[in-house]
Amino acid sequence: MIPGMNPRMMKQAMKKMGMQQEDIEASEVIIKCPDKEIIIPNPSVAKVKMMGQETWQITGEAQEKALDVAAEINDEDIKTVSEQTGASEEDAKAAIEKHDGDLAAAIMELKN
Repeated sequence: MIPGMNPRMMKQAMKKMGMQQEDIEASEVIIKCPDKEIIIPNPSVAKVKMMGQETWQITGEAQEKALDVAAEINDEDIKTVSEQTGASEEDAKAAIEKHDGDLAAAIMELKN
């Protein structure tokens, strides 16, 4: 909260402003992003309610973990690209991988 302020006075001030704080026991917080996860082990977590909204306050040491964002390519995708372009399944798979799973882009490349 505010350093040097009496916790009791702080709670009274928050109550007057219509704020409520609830401490949450948590062992880990994970924030999932498109390309990574932010992991905070043993965090201090507080939920603050004010003016009809909830805000979460998380304190702790964060660690980042990169995610493997490679597209999953299945046999049906390979067959579709192969049939649409007349390319071999090996070439179709390579084109799909090159375009990160975008079948339309793979088909356009193989048709040219």
